[in-house]
Amino acid sequence: HRDLHSFPTRRSSDLVAIAGCKKQGASSGPAQQFTTIDWSTAGAIEGAVHYAGTAPKPVAIDMNQDPACTLGPPLFSEQYVVSNGGGFANVFIYIKDGLGNKVYAAPATPVEIDQKGCRYIPHVVGVMVGQPVRFTNSDPTMHNVHMVPTVAGNQTVDISQPPAGGPQSPQDERTFAKPELMMPVRCNNHPWMQAFINVAANPFYAVTDVSGRYMIKGLPPGTYTVVADQEVMGQKTATVTVPAKGTVTADFSYGN
Repeated sequence: HRDLHSFPTRRSSDLVAIAGCKKQGASSGPAQQFTTIDWSTAGAIEGAVHYAGTAPKPVAIDMNQDPACTLGPPLFSEQYVVSNGGGFANVFIYIKDGLGNKVYAAPATPVEIDQKGCRYIPHVVGVMVGQPVRFTNSDPTMHNVHMVPTVAGNQTVDISQPPAGGPQSPQDERTFAKPELMMPVRCNNHPWMQAFINVAANPFYAVTDVSGRYMIKGLPPGTYTVVADQEVMGQKTATVTVPAKGTVTADFSYGN
């Protein structure tokens, strides 16, 4: 996994975008001014991520170590989720450069990661710095949420969650202070379980859907560096210019 130190300071395949507001800082300091998205001039980036050639076949997962995990349908590895048309799912797309010194407020609404059928759902998520991530357990068995971030400022997470219906605690929700890409989430009880959290410094990001498509909305007119990041195959980069009230295309291809 990689960090995002190159971000400017500050799942859905659709953008998680939010209009900013004024937030009070320390009582002795000035108020922090957040940028508000101007939807009357904002543009968008859309596109698709493809896997060229024949993708590796998903591998069936043996879950017999926990009988509760065998109650649902069989599971397969999710490193390469490619549609019949070659669309590459679960690729994180984000704006790396082009926003200058614009600072956006983090959404208060948590991003949800559920443990269901002894897998994390969704497999890849995006979240802004300071936005909560909420972990839930819908399974009839004990699960564990374990993360070891590599960026200083992001705290290690290691919590256990009781079976569905068990008592919950504030530890089930976490926020991250620094941008970081493809932070792995694992379950110590079920080693095949894995998800990835991408902590972004701005609200302009998306995760490709089952057909490999994505859209990022709300961008101010300008020229941007757009990056696609896949958990195994790494990054691809494109440069696009977004016109006022216009939509441009940025496609990416892996496996070639």
